[in-house]
Amino acid sequence: GLHGSSSNQSEFLMIGKDEKYDYAHFEFVMRGIQKARQRYPEKADQISLSLHCETAEIMAAYTKMVEKDGKLKGLHAYNAARPPHSEGLAIFIASYLANETDLPKINLLHLTSRKAVVAALQMADVFPHIDFRREATIGHLMLDVDAKTGVLAKVNPPIRPRDDVEFLWEAILAGELDWICSDHACCKHEMKIDKRRKTDIWLAKSGFGGTEYLLAALATEGRKRGLSWNDMARLTSYTAARRFGLDSKGDIAEGLDADLAILDPGHTWTVHAKDSESQQGYTPFEGMELTARVMTTFLRGQKIYDQGKVIGKASGKYLKRPC
Repeated sequence: GLHGSSSNQSEFLMIGKDEKYDYAHFEFVMRGIQKARQRYPEKADQISLSLHCETAEIMAAYTKMVEKDGKLKGLHAYNAARPPHSEGLAIFIASYLANETDLPKINLLHLTSRKAVVAALQMADVFPHIDFRREATIGHLMLDVDAKTGVLAKVNPPIRPRDDVEFLWEAILAGELDWICSDHACCKHEMKIDKRRKTDIWLAKSGFGGTEYLLAALATEGRKRGLSWNDMARLTSYTAARRFGLDSKGDIAEGLDADLAILDPGHTWTVHAKDSESQQGYTPFEGMELTARVMTTFLRGQKIYDQGKVIGKASGKYLKRPC
């Protein structure tokens, strides 16, 4: 299930208790999106489908095996219960269905493993007429199955072993991944930890927030590996803004919104949840030392964050996409 032993699967997925998502469902979703593209050709370039790539049948079978065996615990168990080939198979199926339905724009979200990235690249070769985009998250780039924060780092797809983490970095440096996000899914501490079994990975809810650590963490680890500042800007802003039709965002140019993050590349600090503006109450990055920090943030030219504090009145606006 989506959250292991969670009892609210249907509510989360917004389906009836006896319903489930299957391949036919995804095919019909794709056909519907392609019909919309054909009906509104002037907006078609901004219409794409984003997919979470895991295979339900593989996850269900492996979860039963891992739970019954009982030898693996924590993030190691969750990684084994939702194995990387589940990602790869989902990517194969989704790509074939995209080809079958003539849907030319697919976003493969939060890829976590070597097998997932390799599958995505293979499908791009098999179906060159499909415009694929490939995503990674800062959580999967900074954490592995030995993370000290344990069940607090439970997320879907799972945090992977270090070899997979390093392969993601290699793919980023090779230009094979298109953007990096936080995949911010804030989940309060009381929902994450079961009071009776505090280290039970199966009872913990999946997901965690972390938007505030995205740029600092990327700069910290990316610079170690030779990632340029321009690449960081492309990976965190430009490519995704262009893909989703947010034409006033993602670049520094005349006429665009002056959304700027001022980063100090020489500021070393330690992540602590107590210092965060988030009401989540924890962070899976707890205790991590970062060597860069966002000091000031501007939204449409107005300073909204400075020296660790949110300032001014809330001024967010709904961003209406062309489609």
